[in-house]
Amino acid sequence: MASVLIDTVAWVRIEGGRILCARPKGKDVFYIPGGKREGAESDLQTLLREIEEELTVSLIPETVVHAGTYEAHAHDGPDAPLVRMSCYYADYRGTLAASSEIEELAWFSYADRPLVPPVDQLLFDDLEAAGELR
Repeated sequence: MASVLIDTVAWVRIEGGRILCARPKGKDVFYIPGGKREGAESDLQTLLREIEEELTVSLIPETVVHAGTYEAHAHDGPDAPLVRMSCYYADYRGTLAASSEIEELAWFSYADRPLVPPVDQLLFDDLEAAGELR
């Protein structure tokens, strides 16, 4: 049986040593904001659309920089689908606000690492090692 791959992009926004995370409605886990591509969208197109949909801000395309790509099984365990998360830094315009898809926004430190899925934890590890996440 072929394994399932969930291909996602995520926006890495760090302020004051904390990273922005979002909890979708109906979920009990926080994620790095972003989501899955639609059709033949590029990473950039997906990122711009998803962040506007989730957080009501516009990312500034010329500031988008790849932060890393991570793979891990979804939080359901080793039999869960594999998640690939391509992460990007970017500046934005507007005021961050949870859209109708998002229940809650939070700024997480490295100590909050257990509250995010395994693929997000890999990003947390790299950001902490680089001194970006406290």
